[in-house]
Formats: sequence, C-alpha cells, structure tokens
Amino acid sequence: MTGTDARRQSAGRQTRQAAAGAPAAVWSRDFALFFAARAVARLGDTMLPVALAAGLLRHGYGAGAVGLAMASTAAAFAGLVVFGGVVADRFGTRGLMIGADLVRLATQSLAAGLFFTGHVVLWQICAVGAVNGVAGAVFQPGVASTVPRLARDVQGANGAIRIAESAAQLAGPAAAGVLVGLASPGGVFAAHAATYALSALCLLLLRLPPLPAGTRTATGSALRAFRADLVDGWREFRSRAWLWGVIAVWCLYMIAVWGPTVPLVAAEVVRHHGPGAYGLLNSALGAGTVIGGLLALRLRPRRMLRAGALALFAFFGFPAAVGAGLGVPAMAAGAALAGAGMSFWGVMWATTVQTQVPADVLNRIHAYDVAGSLAMMPVGQALAGPAAGALGAGHVLLTAAAVSLAVATLLLAVPAIRDLVRADAPTLAADTGAR
Repeated sequence: MTGTDARRQSAGRQTRQAAAGAPAAVWSRDFALFFAARAVARLGDTMLPVALAAGLLRHGYGAGAVGLAMASTAAAFAGLVVFGGVVADRFGTRGLMIGADLVRLATQSLAAGLFFTGHVVLWQICAVGAVNGVAGAVFQPGVASTVPRLARDVQGANGAIRIAESAAQLAGPAAAGVLVGLASPGGVFAAHAATYALSALCLLLLRLPPLPAGTRTATGSALRAFRADLVDGWREFRSRAWLWGVIAVWCLYMIAVWGPTVPLVAAEVVRHHGPGAYGLLNSALGAGTVIGGLLALRLRPRRMLRAGALALFAFFGFPAAVGAGLGVPAMAAGAALAGAGMSFWGVMWATTVQTQVPADVLNRIHAYDVAGSLAMMPVGQALAGPAAGALGAGHVLLTAAAVSLAVATLLLAVPAIRDLVRADAPTLAADTGAR
C-alpha cells in the first residue's frame, strides 16, 4: 500500500479510532459537553440580529447601519476562515475554540456596556463585529474535526447537533424580543456574552481523544509552514472531485436561490401579509429543519450525497409558494418542507466531509468548504433588489425555485457526487451486527 493510499484510508478509520474515547455511538460525557457548547452558542447567535436591529434603530440609525454592522462580522469571518483552518490543523482545536469564545465574551460584554450607557457609535459596533468575525473564523474550522473524535456515529452526532441548532433558531429571536422589551438591547448583548462563557466552560471541561496516528504537529518556520499548509490544503481540496464539485454547484445555489430568497421572501410576506405571517413562516422553516435532523438520525443511506441531493428538491416549494402569491398556509408548508430538505442535506454533507477527509487536513478542508459555501451569498443578496425591480419579486422567486431544482439535478448528474459511498459504512454494519 502506498503512502497516498494509507492517507486516504485513514479518513475511513477516524470514526473507529474515535470510539476508544466514546462509550456510546453518539452520546457520551464529552459529546454532551460539545453538544451543549454548540447549542448555547447557536442560541446566542440567533439573538444577535434582533439586538443589533433594535439597538441601532433606537439610537437613530437606519436599516443600512444594521446591515453594515452585520456585514462587518460576515466579511471578517469569510475573509479569514481559510487561515483559521490552517491554524487549527497545526496547533489543535480545543484551545483555539476556547480562546475564540473568550474573545467574543469580552467583545459582547463591551457591546452590552455601550448599549446600556447609551454611548452607541456605529464604527465601534462595526469594530466589535469585525473582531467577532475573526474569532469565529478561528473557532469554526475546529467544529468539523471535533465531531468524529467524540462519536463513532458521526451522522447521528451531526443530526443531534442540527436539531439543537434548529431549536435554537426557533427560540433565539423570541427570547431576544422578550429581553429587548423587559430590559434593553444591552440585555440581549449581555445574554449573548453569557452564551460564549458557557460554551467556553463546556469546551474547557471537554476531554478530546488523541488524534489518529501520523497526524502532524506544528514544526519548522512558522511563516513557511503556514504557507505550505495553505497550499497543501488547497491541493487536498482540488484532489476530491465530489468536494469541489459540490462547492461549485453551491455557489450557483447561493447566487440564484438562497441569496435572493431570504430578502425577497421577507419583503413580499411582510408587505402582503404582515410581520406576523413572516414570523410564522420562520417558525415553519425552523420546525422543518428539526424534522430534517430527526430524519437524518434514522435514515442511513449508503450514498449520502445522493440522498441529500434528492432531499434538496423539497426546497422548491418555499420560493415557489411565495412567488406564486399563495396563501399563508401554503407558504408555511413550503417553508417546512424546505427546512427539512436543507437540514437533511446539511447532515449528509457534514458527515461526508468529516468521514471522507483525513484528520490532518480536515480543519482546512472544512474552512474551504465554509468559505466557498458562503462566498456567493452576499452576491445573491445584492442582486436580489435590482432583479426584483426589473422583473418583479414574484418572478425572481419563481426563478429561484426553478434553479433550486436545477441545482439538485446537477448534484445528481455528477458521478463523483452521486456515486460516492459513505466511508463509515463498514463501521455502522459492524455496530449493527454486534447488537
């Protein structure tokens, strides 16, 4: 067996090697701590847009300022997450993730103080957001490599995390609205800071199993090694047709489907049915993502990306129902189906990356995945307004629905994506036989 063959097969062994530190396929003390860290952090993140909008508008700023504050975080994150993946692969993940949480604890505490005192200056809020984006870029790559180190059943672990994040998506905005009413936007920022403190505590108590044998450690000249790792990560990314193929198709999805759908659905539903109806659609979307996560816990397809692509066909109903001007019940049903399809695809995709990619490059590959997946979303959002002005919002949404079908079809048309067999199939079969 060549060194390259051994390197490729090491990805399939990650799940079995993680089992030494996990007494159950999914749930163990350490996975429960990581699960809690992700759930509480996600809850805080879903509260933040409400706090920013309410706080900045209350202090005389407009919608453009709210968008700028949010963009400062997104831009810093998207611009640096690839570098965060390199750092995580060389220096380990847990310490970096704890450090990132502590940085965001400090920044959100500072933001809370600014809003409590009424000293709200836009550039300061944007600076806080940019620092948060940098911290997020350091934190996020480690998420991918932590899951297979804590659970033998990587798909089940991803499904559980997806359900928790979906529940947080439902509860976070509502909790933020209550806090704004009872206290002030500063209270939401203080609560957000507390979620990072809890996340850091959970990660501090976490005991990670050792990395697979042969995983590299940080050696040599820092700058030269960093550059070499960056190039090596890109080479690993390009060598997997299923990986870069999905990202390429996903860029089209972000530009023509998800990017325009989010702002145009909000505008159309609020304009014609009121904010209450829009809240109902968001709740239906969140409920659908919970259902998708539950399905991902039960269904174990041999070809995961094929199954995930089939689930993506369900997204069609969401923009189609809104674009066609259907009633609120029909739009809510479309949103629920879309959420279920997206959630199921998300678990299939995350599990595929985590089990197919070797441990020593997984953080970098995940960083390229995140950067590529998010890069085109702002483009789609920026084009949504001009396209709606020229064609009408309904026509743009119907086009997005049609493109969503084309995207799922493209994923199924690529043999490297359609025919990829799950790497952990032998392990799952062995576990089933043991029972």
